[in-house]
Amino acid sequence: VDTTATWETLTDKAGAKASLEGDLAEQADNKDARIRELAEVKKYIESLHADCDWLLQNYDSRQAARDTEMQNLKDAKAVLSGADLS
Repeated sequence: VDTTATWETLTDKAGAKASLEGDLAEQADNKDARIRELAEVKKYIESLHADCDWLLQNYDSRQAARDTEMQNLKDAKAVLSGADLS
């Protein structure tokens, strides 16, 4: 049995193991970072959902307010043009 070759093989395998363990630790860190990023994205989506819900719930009242404002602007323009709205 060639002990020198055995030691070289053992050394090579130990180096490969250390490299793989380093890669594993790096991937674990990447995983943790992605989990945090995903949590932030989910939180942002929830806030968007809440905003959309509010817009949908208040659509009719906002539409009525816009219609009233548009009519008021038309009336103001007519008054400035010399119309008598009374």
